[in-house]
Amino acid sequence: MARTRILVTNDDGIHAPGLEAMVEIATGLSSDVWVVAPEFNQSGAGHSLSIINPIRAREVSETKYAIEGTPTDCVLFAVKHLLKDRKPDIVLSGVNRGSNMADDVTYSGTIAGAMEGCLLGIPSIAFSQAYSHPHQVKWGTATHHGTSVARRILEMDWPRNVLINVNFPDVVTASVKGTKVTRQGVRAFGGTVIERTDPRGNPYYWIGYSPGEHEVDEESDLHAVRNGYISVTPLHLDLTHDPTRRKLAAHFAAA
Repeated sequence: MARTRILVTNDDGIHAPGLEAMVEIATGLSSDVWVVAPEFNQSGAGHSLSIINPIRAREVSETKYAIEGTPTDCVLFAVKHLLKDRKPDIVLSGVNRGSNMADDVTYSGTIAGAMEGCLLGIPSIAFSQAYSHPHQVKWGTATHHGTSVARRILEMDWPRNVLINVNFPDVVTASVKGTKVTRQGVRAFGGTVIERTDPRGNPYYWIGYSPGEHEVDEESDLHAVRNGYISVTPLHLDLTHDPTRRKLAAHFAAA
């Protein structure tokens, strides 16, 4: 593991404290750590790829680059260009400021960074630290537990089309109750559209996000994190719903 090449990315941007936490976790695993992260905050970017406009890369240090693009761009740039002569063995994305659980995973740039690594055939893990506004983010919880959680995950093999989603609870380090392997939970999307008017009298809009109520499922990521556990969730890139696929196949065959 000490010689493993690790690529670190995130969606909060190159200056985010969570990126520093992710690097600390990564350096606990290996001395060969590279950082390629967005120049600017890309929260909510999802698995988007820049194909209309060019991306620009800025060398921050010998092993650290900022990209004017999305987390997906960052991983693709690192694997296909920057590190093409010796590709990373692992992709670690995060640590995100705020949890990425349940339906959040479809919006998350943090998850997307790990998703792109997964699509490129690299074992990939996304990390997020839950917090409650206006309280301080407990980065120490992620850095204290992150390396050991990552090492345990990486000790085993898993399918190439699966990424691992890790969420740390909003508690201090000593109050973490343990680690639970969970399923992706379900909660309502509390999106809102807020209208404002600019100085010229033209309307503009903010899209707000506030999670709604969630289903009570004791095996879910939501339940684990809200009860003080670290959640480890395997996410599958194959979005096919087999029961409906079989039902549709029978329906069309009978037509």
